[in-house]
Amino acid sequence: MSTASRGREGGLLGSGGPGGGPFGTLRRALRLLEAVDRRPDGATLAELARELTLPQEQVRLLAEELETEGYLVGLDGSWALGGAFTLLGTQHREPMVRARLHHRLEELREELGAAVYFSRYHDGELSVEAVCADEQAPAVHEWADFRATAHASAIGKCLLAQLDHDARLDHLARHPAARLTARTITETDRLLHRLDRQPATVPVLDLQEYSMDTVCAAVPIVAGSTVGCLATSLPVAQAHRLREAAELLAARATPLMLAMAV
Repeated sequence: MSTASRGREGGLLGSGGPGGGPFGTLRRALRLLEAVDRRPDGATLAELARELTLPQEQVRLLAEELETEGYLVGLDGSWALGGAFTLLGTQHREPMVRARLHHRLEELREELGAAVYFSRYHDGELSVEAVCADEQAPAVHEWADFRATAHASAIGKCLLAQLDHDARLDHLARHPAARLTARTITETDRLLHRLDRQPATVPVLDLQEYSMDTVCAAVPIVAGSTVGCLATSLPVAQAHRLREAAELLAARATPLMLAMAV
């Protein structure tokens, strides 16, 4: 007879007795999982029965039912959390992180009075993952593909600065530096020299290198293996605000990094 059948025939999922019914069983199952979770080295039936004030046989049947579903696993006379329990919530991790990130970006946009961006470099390409802007804080007009113009933008230079020499050369070989404005650096040696000399704690600036209408600043975001950055942009008429905005951006980088963790 299967474990699940023993549980059902024994009234484990039935309606009899004090606190019976499916909701009573659910409550006991939750308390059992909590009790096991408090014992990372494993919990014996006797310990669980004592803590839950239930007969050992009832605890055993409930534990075996949860083992069948993958929420518990039996280990040499004790019980530990199973794989199904530890995986709960992973399906929704990315939407949760994105919602939290967007909320922080909205707060930062209001504080800066300027558009803000979160970008990453992965699989050999630049990707703008999130943009938070409005009519009072407009985003940069992407007149040339950001992925192909990393050499000219604050975001791109900040990401490239976090790569090693060979990865930078590989990127520039695939995306040759084109002249976008009179201020754009197109010489590979000069660009690499500037990236080598960029201090990690100093914001990277774009002073009309991508567009004559915009100035930008970016700071690195370090979260695990992520090569990322936090950036802001201002219309060129507000260029006098860029230094203060860049300093605030740097101060907010760590809280944003924490917001990305679950």
